[in-house]
Amino acid sequence: MLSPKSILLIAFLSLLYLSSCSSIEVFKENTEIPLSKPYQSFVIVNKELNIKGFEENFIDEMVRIELQNQLEAAGMVYDAKRPDVVIRYNSNEDPRKKETVNYANPYPFWGYRVYDPWFFNPYSMQNMNRISVSNYELLQVIVDFIDPIQDKYLMTLTAVTEVSNPKSKQKKVIKSLNSATQVFLNSNPINPK
Repeated sequence: MLSPKSILLIAFLSLLYLSSCSSIEVFKENTEIPLSKPYQSFVIVNKELNIKGFEENFIDEMVRIELQNQLEAAGMVYDAKRPDVVIRYNSNEDPRKKETVNYANPYPFWGYRVYDPWFFNPYSMQNMNRISVSNYELLQVIVDFIDPIQDKYLMTLTAVTEVSNPKSKQKKVIKSLNSATQVFLNSNPINPK
């Protein structure tokens, strides 16, 4: 049996872990027709027509392979001749800046005015600008699911996240793609053959 202190510690650590992870928002748009049947086969337009969805070739190839693997693992079949659903992906990579205000208390010791001639020195680093600017990238992975018979959108899923470090961009792209693909697979029940 866990003590109340250990339960509180586990809850705090879980909250800390979840808040440290970057969130991914998935938006469903362009639903022209509802999913009326289970779609068993698919084709990726980017693969067939050699269309880049991302600026970087490595990430584009990685997304193409991962998308096909995810759908095949869920029971769908890749069929370039007569697919049930046509899939197209692209991205929107928007560089942005974020201002962070680093507010330091100008009165040390919780408001007591203790005289310190160096603290109020106008040349000291503490009186410098407390606003820092950091660069990040707003990354959107956009996946279109199209019914080829009616030539209408089943849905467009946009997964949005922030990338602050270029080294973590590949992981964020895959996580965003996983989130978008999972929304489609949850609304498309597949009966394995």
